[in-house]
Amino acid sequence: MDFQDEDTPLAAAAAAAVYVRRGLKGTFPRPKETRVITVANQKGGVGKTTSAVNLAASMALAGLNVLVIDLDPQGNASTAFGVDHQEGAQGTYDVLVDKAPIAEMMVEAPKYETLWVLPASLDLAGVDIQLITDVAEADRPFLLRGALEAFLAEYDMDYIFVDCPPSLGLLTINALAAVSEVLIPIQCEFYALEGVQQLMRTIEFARERLNPDLEVSTILLTMYAQTTNLSQQVADEVKAYFGKKVLESIIPRSVYVAEAPSFGESVMTYDPGSTGAVAYLAAAKEIAERGRKGI
Repeated sequence: MDFQDEDTPLAAAAAAAVYVRRGLKGTFPRPKETRVITVANQKGGVGKTTSAVNLAASMALAGLNVLVIDLDPQGNASTAFGVDHQEGAQGTYDVLVDKAPIAEMMVEAPKYETLWVLPASLDLAGVDIQLITDVAEADRPFLLRGALEAFLAEYDMDYIFVDCPPSLGLLTINALAAVSEVLIPIQCEFYALEGVQQLMRTIEFARERLNPDLEVSTILLTMYAQTTNLSQQVADEVKAYFGKKVLESIIPRSVYVAEAPSFGESVMTYDPGSTGAVAYLAAAKEIAERGRKGI
């Protein structure tokens, strides 16, 4: 999947686009059981939702069955797939608050054959207060887990990606209690590890109190600028801290990655030949080939 051997950058981009559109299906290994991955980082602007969306899109374009659960009240993951998430729209809120089945609330993403989205809505913004008022304390962290267990008992999925809000509130706690893996996107900029240690403490708390199967399986470096020494220094620092959990694939800064959601698309369908799309495709394949342990 190396397109750099083409004669020109334009030829390389064209080859990549053709591969994504026509030759990608069937090239990713299918996991033996559903991999449920929370994409989390309470620091905003690190490419969290962008990574969740484009990794999921890559998996689906490879023919795998994928569900994206949008737990962020902003609904950016829903936007990126062209899925309605206006106030009153059905989705994650109904699953958590009203115990609606995931299968009845999820919708098929346009332009994909095997990708579904459980959309967020603005109603999620006040869900913490509502759950504190209406749900017993012991049950609050496990609402998403119960919904996922019921869903997976009837439906086959290869990957489920949970996009968390940029906070460590009850929604994120639900995500950590419900999954076996955490993927942390870290941007290659100043203060890259700022806040990550707090997130790691929250993950450790969730593992000890709520979910002993939880582990950080994957670290994804984002917003890499090849023209600066800073990006390489940050990448080296992150690799020193997390070791083999860091993917070899690194996501560069890309205007097409940033533009795609405004058109209701992931970069994988918006511009599959762009450097951002090629990088996310490589990262998704690496995740698929590594397996759950991240090595």
